[in-house]
Amino acid sequence: MFPMLLIQALIALLIVGVILWGIAQIPMDTTIARIIRVVVIVFVAIWLIYLLASLLPGGGMSWGHH
Repeated sequence: MFPMLLIQALIALLIVGVILWGIAQIPMDTTIARIIRVVVIVFVAIWLIYLLASLLPGGGMSWGHH
């Protein structure tokens, strides 16, 4: 199960990298481009944290449920 999640994460990071590169190629205001990049990076970071937490024993995301 772990290798499949790792492959899924690597493919997602590759796709996000291509998306960020594509955004950089579009002529637009630098402030708007920066906001889009930050939103994409934050979303991916949260997704990766969630993915890594799911690999922890007990599922990881069971806070407050003893």
